[in-house]
Order: sequence, then C-alpha cells, then structure tokens
Amino acid sequence: MSQQKGHDGKPDSNGFYGEYGGSFVPEPLRARLDELAAAFEDAIADESFKRELGYLNAHYAGRPSPVFHCKNLDTKLGGAQIWLKREDLNHLGAHKINNTLGQCLLARRMGKTRVVAETGAGQHGVAAAASAALLGLECTVYMGELDMARQHLNVIRMQMLGARVVCAKSGQKTLKEAVDEAIAAWVADDSIFYVLGSAVGPHPYPYMVRYFQSIIGREAREQMLAELSRLPDICMACVGGGSNAIGIFAGFMDDPQVRLIGVEPGGRGNGYGQHAASLCLGEPGILHGFNSYMIKNESGEAGEVYSISAGLDYPSVGPEHAKLKDCGRAEYVRVTDEEALKAFFELSRHEGILPALESSHALAQAIKMAPAMARDKVILVNLSGRGDKDVQQVADLVSSGKIKKA
Repeated sequence: MSQQKGHDGKPDSNGFYGEYGGSFVPEPLRARLDELAAAFEDAIADESFKRELGYLNAHYAGRPSPVFHCKNLDTKLGGAQIWLKREDLNHLGAHKINNTLGQCLLARRMGKTRVVAETGAGQHGVAAAASAALLGLECTVYMGELDMARQHLNVIRMQMLGARVVCAKSGQKTLKEAVDEAIAAWVADDSIFYVLGSAVGPHPYPYMVRYFQSIIGREAREQMLAELSRLPDICMACVGGGSNAIGIFAGFMDDPQVRLIGVEPGGRGNGYGQHAASLCLGEPGILHGFNSYMIKNESGEAGEVYSISAGLDYPSVGPEHAKLKDCGRAEYVRVTDEEALKAFFELSRHEGILPALESSHALAQAIKMAPAMARDKVILVNLSGRGDKDVQQVADLVSSGKIKKA
C-alpha cells in the first residue's frame, strides 16, 4: 500500500496542532511521555517494526478492509451514491485493532510486560485484550459501570481473551471515568504501558493513534480510485474521541475537493448533559493532559455528556480535529439518538449489514444529505464497527417502546 504524501498529521515539537494538543502533565510523567515519543519515532523508522505490523494487519486483523456500494439504499434514497469503508469486517469487528496492534508491538519493543487500556463501547478493550494475548502481555481494561451494563457482551469477550476488567464507578460511570482510572494506574507504575484507544491525551498519543489508524484512509483512497477512477466528494465518519475519523480523513487531507465531515453525538438535544458534541457545542479546555474542544460544567471542568452510543460519550475530542474545525478543512455536525437508530435499521434492512451505533451516526448524516445531491456524487462513510455489540441494547429499546423499528 503506497504512502500518501503531504499532510502527515505530525504535530509541532511540543505536540501541538496549532493551539490544540500539547502535554499538560506533571514533570515526572512528562519524562515518561518523552521516552514514549522517542520509542515511537524509533519504531516507525525501523523497517522490521513496520514489516511486523504490516504482517499482523494482513494476517491477523484481515486487512485491507473493502469498500462497498450501498446500491439498495441508493435506490430508496435517490441522489448521491453511498459507499462504506468496511472496518466492521476487521478481526473483532471494529477499527480499534489497527491501533492496539501497533501500540502493543511498541510496548513489547520497549520491554513492557503489562498494558492498561480504557474502553467505552468495549471495542477498544476487546482489541487491546486480543493484541495483548497475541503478543504475550498482561492486560487490564478499565470500563465504566454503566457501559459494562449496556455492553456486557464485550465485557465477557475481554475476559475470555485473558484481560482483567475493572469497573469504574465514579462520576457518570462511563468513558471519561474509565480514562481517569486507566491513567491513574499508568501514572502509579512506570512498568506499565498505556494503550490509549482514541486520538486524544497528551503528546505523543494523538499522533501515535493517528499514525496507526491512517491505514484506513490510505486504503480507502486507493480503493475508491480503483472502483470509480475518482475520489469521493465527501468523506464522513462519526466522532467521539476521533480515532476512526482522523484515520479515514488522513487519506484525503491533501485532496481539497474531498469534503471531510465529522459527525458527533447529538444525543437527546442541545441542553447540558443531553449530548456529547464537543466540537459543535463545546469550547476549548484542558482534559486528560491535552487542550481541545470540550463540554464544560459551570466550574469550567469536564461536564456531563450523554449518547446512546457508549463509544461516543466522551467530553472532549482529539486535538487535530479541533485544528481542522478552526481552519475549515473539516466540518462537524451532530446527529441525534433517534436519527442514528433510524440509520441502524435502514442499513440493516436494506443492505443486510448491522452497523455499530457509533457508525450509525455517520450513516445517518449520509442518509440526510444524499437525496439532495446529484446521482454522480459519492459519499464515503467509514463504517467503523459492526453492531453485534449493540443488538441487545437496541432490542431492549424496541421492546420497551422507547423506539420504534424502522
């Protein structure tokens, strides 16, 4: 797979994307992050490391993931064509394995034997557990108590893969609290490697995660050229922390004719605690060691967030997304729970594909936009994960009458 030249997503020497990013951590932790950054730069300059990662991506994760034209949806909607980048077909069912394989290889290269990870919807936790098992590492995953209840299947999967799952019971008992506890465990023991799941956190994590996830965009760009002899008009992905979005956006950064659209969780409305739309409705602030857009409470600290999707309810967002918003290279919109659930059923019924609730947000925006666009226009949606993990949650919502089947 050829490398896309030009914008490589690398921050400045202090880890900033413009005014966003950085490393707002105590001095002892900064030394560990500097060590990590140096080890990462050394690894990605080493052909043997890249060969091993390439081998695992192909023979373990199952890459490349294909692109797929939703012809049945096209017929129903009219307007633009909708194509999917099928990250749901990766081993374990999501884009997360792209990053965990890279980070666990790096952990082993650095001589670490134990890793910790956070997880919201459970997909990163499952991928971290599997990657750790493959590479002989001990793994502990922190997960919010609420998320453990609504994503119980993934809790069992992590445990079957040999990971210890620790319940985070503070605060809202979701992703932020899982991150809090994972960071606390990492800070307390310098023998541990933190496998961070999204393009957030202090430098070098946003760049590191972006590097490992950029394989999505590189593949997608070549595949769309092969299928259509042209690039898509719009490239679209859901945004929580932002790893799947920055991964696919990476392939099209230097193609100004391709609109980049990130779709945030609009939840139940625009009121405080009803959504997790950091870019659309938040403001800059510092959380978990980096500066970016975030949802704040009255005290200016991380505020309450909500999404039907456990993987999207984080009160901040990756710093590169913040820069892309401010400079206008990418657009960010929000989609409600109701719209995401409708898209979940639309894809299931018309294409036979169960999308993750996270991915359903991006699909919902594509479904809204397609009818008003010309038939020769193309929307590429990153289908970041499959919806097996969400089946019970959606079924419970239907049976309770809180939602209606499409």
